[in-house]
Amino acid sequence: MAPKRKPAVAADAAAPSTTKKTATKTAKPATKAAPKKAAAPKTAPKKAPKKAAAPKNPVAADKEAPKKAPAKKSAPAKTVTTKAGPKATRGLKRKAPDDEDDDSSPSSSSDEDAASSSGGPPQSKRPRASADESKMPRASADGLAESGTARRPRTAGRAVQKPAPPKAPAKPFRKRRFVQKVQNERPTKVLDVFVFGEGSAGELGLGSTPYEGKKPKDVKRPRFNHNLDADKGVEIVQIACGGMHVAALTSIGNVLTWGVNDDKALGRDTTWESVQHDIDDSDSDSGGDDESGLNPLESTPSDVSFVGVDPPDDDNALEEAVRYLLDVGMGIVQVAATDSATFALTPGGQVYGWGTFRGADGIIGFSKGIKSQPTPMLIEGLQWITKIVCGSNHVVALDVDGRVFTWGSGGQYQLGRKPLSRHSKDKTELKPQACGKFFKNHYAIDIAAGSYHSFYIDNKRRVWSWGLNNYSQTGLYDDTGKDDAMVLEPKIVTSLEKYKVKMIAGGEHHSVACTDDGTLLTWGRIDGHQVGHPLTAYNEDNAIFDDSNKPRILIEPTPIKGIYTTFVAAGTDTSFAIDNNGHVHSWGFSANYQTGQGTTDDVEVPEVIDNTAIRDRVISFAGAGGQYSLVASERPGQVDLEEGGGDDSSVGSVDGENGI
Repeated sequence: MAPKRKPAVAADAAAPSTTKKTATKTAKPATKAAPKKAAAPKTAPKKAPKKAAAPKNPVAADKEAPKKAPAKKSAPAKTVTTKAGPKATRGLKRKAPDDEDDDSSPSSSSDEDAASSSGGPPQSKRPRASADESKMPRASADGLAESGTARRPRTAGRAVQKPAPPKAPAKPFRKRRFVQKVQNERPTKVLDVFVFGEGSAGELGLGSTPYEGKKPKDVKRPRFNHNLDADKGVEIVQIACGGMHVAALTSIGNVLTWGVNDDKALGRDTTWESVQHDIDDSDSDSGGDDESGLNPLESTPSDVSFVGVDPPDDDNALEEAVRYLLDVGMGIVQVAATDSATFALTPGGQVYGWGTFRGADGIIGFSKGIKSQPTPMLIEGLQWITKIVCGSNHVVALDVDGRVFTWGSGGQYQLGRKPLSRHSKDKTELKPQACGKFFKNHYAIDIAAGSYHSFYIDNKRRVWSWGLNNYSQTGLYDDTGKDDAMVLEPKIVTSLEKYKVKMIAGGEHHSVACTDDGTLLTWGRIDGHQVGHPLTAYNEDNAIFDDSNKPRILIEPTPIKGIYTTFVAAGTDTSFAIDNNGHVHSWGFSANYQTGQGTTDDVEVPEVIDNTAIRDRVISFAGAGGQYSLVASERPGQVDLEEGGGDDSSVGSVDGENGI
């Protein structure tokens, strides 16, 4: 952006010359009025011996005074120019953001955006006050304010009073918070959900007891989740996969959660006392609920209650209450999940969350003063949000103006800003802040997150990334191969500029993307087959090899041929791609059956998941956590709830290690 600031500097540089002319002209009247008094003291010492000369020819004395006046005029002119020049320059610099708008001054845009999000007065009013204040020093520099002249003090007085009127819009601007600037829509297509993986912590949502003779864990291939059956009144329209828990959104805006609740990630009470009894050898193979060891309150999908969630405190309490009822009362429109927390988006762009964030040294907290949040709580500092995605312990949000906000754990720079020391008492990481600079011709249109890295796509379809980069998972080469390699702030992924990237998903150390023309791209860690290429695909140009000459890191986003891809997803070390025929392909680490291929061996290259449960289904969504995965298809025979079908691109667009 530096080249765009040059015009502003040039304008400032030109200002002093213009100011000199103006200052010299305004000084002339002052020097004509003052020389009779000012000249006398200097000429008097020279003519003191000739006291009679002054009365004889007073006209000549008057004529001599103007001859010396030019010297006096030039001296004050330089003085006035020196003092007034910087004042005028500062005035021009303050006005530059208004004149150039966001194109040449992204920092001014950030300030204005910050004020907008905090509900304060608009920053655009400041240049007016600054311009008025700059007039006051000029009056003093010209010598008029000190001369006792009556006109200049009155003019200065009017300049002081001018900043008062801009305060009037402050109150109406506050009402902007209650204007419905965004209306997020809930997905409409009802999904049938199929789960697979270990499920030892209840992540599969199959309950704690066998169903139709099948145990609720160690599911090798996709199995229909009977607890999410639309025929039983549970209509799922979107799903988010956390590390060891899942959140699902229903067609009426309710949120269901299941899985591990150790850090309150489920947003509800799951206290349960198991019945202790002896198990003898005769019934050790019974397969009953006692054998599963699962907490039924955690392993069974259940509602998160938003009843009793207090609306935000505000001076306009009534307006806030009405807005809350119209917003939250309409139901949630999107959910997202980290390893230990869950977040929900409202129609009006507010974000609620519960659970906690963890760092390398344990629990960081959920917000300032709150270690773990057991029930839904409003995330302060956000408004008009249109999408949220999550990594392992951080959140990325996109607002209606195309700005990206991040919060959570930032130890690997996944927030795009400097992380705090673990000993710091300040919890600014837990407060949403803008990540990067955005203005009128540069804004984000989509976002994604991996475990410890993040992405956004801008309005020119360029991909930006930041965060942990030890396996080149950001798509950048910065210190790739080093354990502490990190990209500190958003940077353009130049290797993706030749593609029209449509969607991105991030795992722990790898990433997956698809383009407008169906190209499937992968990059990052190789040793668990996360990137899905055969060993013959790696060479010195696109990969880094270890000391044993084995490929370790795929540094260049590389196409996987033969799959026209419309959707991608990633678990910790597993990847998924859905093709244009609704078939889902999987590959990567499979020790817990998380590939759905029925094996614990790593799957080297993409293979279609095929079993009787999903063979005749058109799969539209895939998601994964650490040791489990799930896929979903649109329920057969559905009719679009809205004319034209509505936009279902958001269905399942937010999942654990997340995709755009």
